[in-house]
Amino acid sequence: MTLIFTLASLAVPLPRIGAEFGLGRADVILLSAAYGLTFAGLLLFGGRLADRYGGRRTLTAGLLLFGAASVLAPFAGGYETLLAARFAQGFGAALVAPAAMAVLRAVFPEPAAYGRAMATWGGLSVLGATAGNLLSGVISALLSWRWTFAVPTAVAVVALLLAPRLLPATPPRPGRRLDVPGALLATAGVTLASYGLVLTDAHPWGSAPVLVPLLAGLGLLAAFVAVEQRTGDPLLPPDFLRERRRSTGLAAVALTAAGTATVFVLLSLALQQERGYSALLTSAAFVPFAVSLLTAGRAAGPLIGRYGAGRVTAAGLATGAAGLALLAVTGLDPSVPYAAGLLPGLLLLPAGAAVSFAGAAVLATDGVPPHRSGLAGGVLNTAMELGPTVLFAALLTLGGDASSLAATAVGFAALAVLTTRVK
Repeated sequence: MTLIFTLASLAVPLPRIGAEFGLGRADVILLSAAYGLTFAGLLLFGGRLADRYGGRRTLTAGLLLFGAASVLAPFAGGYETLLAARFAQGFGAALVAPAAMAVLRAVFPEPAAYGRAMATWGGLSVLGATAGNLLSGVISALLSWRWTFAVPTAVAVVALLLAPRLLPATPPRPGRRLDVPGALLATAGVTLASYGLVLTDAHPWGSAPVLVPLLAGLGLLAAFVAVEQRTGDPLLPPDFLRERRRSTGLAAVALTAAGTATVFVLLSLALQQERGYSALLTSAAFVPFAVSLLTAGRAAGPLIGRYGAGRVTAAGLATGAAGLALLAVTGLDPSVPYAAGLLPGLLLLPAGAAVSFAGAAVLATDGVPPHRSGLAGGVLNTAMELGPTVLFAALLTLGGDASSLAATAVGFAALAVLTTRVK
């Protein structure tokens, strides 16, 4: 949850940071995306490190790096230092996220218990993004954007102190080789392609700043696929994504993450630029979103146990589609009051997102053997990070914000239909 909180924590105060450091639009976009670029790019390698050296050891290393970067960031005297700290935070998070899932597998070795734990993890992931957006606005309005880094710093310190006492030591597997060429290609490919997509917000699709990193990243990813097919112990085994439940779950994770991220970005801008809301009032407007998310998240686990992960994921996607459709029709119209225009969608979307995310997390990790727990964590978190980057960039090409929300609603509904066929 803290890792996703950190990802979203600069969303609301970005205009203030840009004004303080005198940044242009491209620099602000890069600062916003820096954490996610290294996080997404290194997750697969982080997962294999956890499988190779043990979950708790990799978790500790990641927490040390994540915590050190979180301490450095609020003391940044300039843009370059803050940008480097955000990159380092993402690097540490890429070790922590898959390692935490490997440790989770050791804590809950029984399949049923592990499934319930993954359902809880899915709900907390969406909650982390919501908390990051809400609290960042409050903290930056009352104190300073620099204080937003206090939360990840405190959590990293507490986790480092408690991990040796509470978490089991997951044994390393020295016989497993590390696919270094695959790791380098995957990391560079994902990072460059994501960076190119991020820049579509400031540059046309056909411009050099977008095309050069995007095409280079895609070329490296194509080389990664070719290398993986000839490697004895690949970073991402080809058969890992062929199982229908897993691929459907990963698609649902990516789309749900993209949908919630799209709503936060578009509505945060609309509320401040068109309705004249302050950063504090913008955060307050999303409080019902958080309440609905918490309520639905608590119900997700029991629902999955009763009806199965596939049906619950489909129902969550359908509910989210309804919420997105309402926001597309009335949510962006400043002439429609908040209670009538925004509130219904801000209640339905998070309820569906929490349930679908929890069910999708179970689908994506169901049947994964213990020695691939770190890999599963890396793939799952990669889907969660790349979903907003790739899909949000694609949605921006549609033109209006209402069109973007409507297209996302159609995607939710279509995937809900496909998910009903998953057993």
